[in-house]
Amino acid sequence: MEIFYKFVIIAFIFASGCIIGWGIEVIFRRFSPANKERVWINPGFLTGPYLPLYGCGLTVLYLLASAEQYIHIENAAVRKTVLIIVMSAAMTLIELIAGEIFIVRMRIKLWDYSDMRGNYKGIICPLFSFFWALLGAAYYFLIHPHILSALEWFSHNLLFSFCIGFFYGIFIIDLCYSFNVVGKIKKFAAEKETVIKYEEFKKHIRRSAKERREKYSFMLALASQTPLSEHLKSYFEKLSEDERFAKLNEMGERVKEKIEEKKNERK
Repeated sequence: MEIFYKFVIIAFIFASGCIIGWGIEVIFRRFSPANKERVWINPGFLTGPYLPLYGCGLTVLYLLASAEQYIHIENAAVRKTVLIIVMSAAMTLIELIAGEIFIVRMRIKLWDYSDMRGNYKGIICPLFSFFWALLGAAYYFLIHPHILSALEWFSHNLLFSFCIGFFYGIFIIDLCYSFNVVGKIKKFAAEKETVIKYEEFKKHIRRSAKERREKYSFMLALASQTPLSEHLKSYFEKLSEDERFAKLNEMGERVKEKIEEKKNERK
């Protein structure tokens, strides 16, 4: 029976991480410099208010904080520093695995750090590893010490268990719906031999809906009066056009450099 209570606690932590992480991302994306239009964006590939990446992250933070006793370092400050570094590394690893799975298996890039220094495939970067360290420290010092007894009490409460079950029921339905949509995007991306940047694609749909004066849903960002296949086609055409424009600009810059070199040689 004790194993069941532990399972309920983990289930609650995962669900809490999903919801809290979604809230953090919504606020971050609303005020991000990249969001020049200052619109509210529903992050992730699910339609509901949850992000599984953060759910996995919070679960890992909880397990690592609970396992601090197994770090055999006498100095408390050094031990806690090592723990926070491990937390940051674990969160970065989760981000890397999730990013790789979606790019390789689904041909979808859910986020893009390509403009960040030291990034790897646009999936992870030092700056966000630092943010994960801050998040880990905030959890360890501000949250973890105060929730252990509360979690133990909640796990023995039947009403609490019912609420957790209700959350996962909706979560599973959302997963089925969202993976069905993602499957269509994957098929298109495979045919075109490209990777769809998910957030850019949602932005493309929002702009298209605005131009056509159609209703745009914050939660159902990929659902519109225009078929998904048409949105994918127009998005790919725009992507190809942008790539051609970028190549022309690059060629133009090279020509300018060669002209400047010749002028300098004549001088």
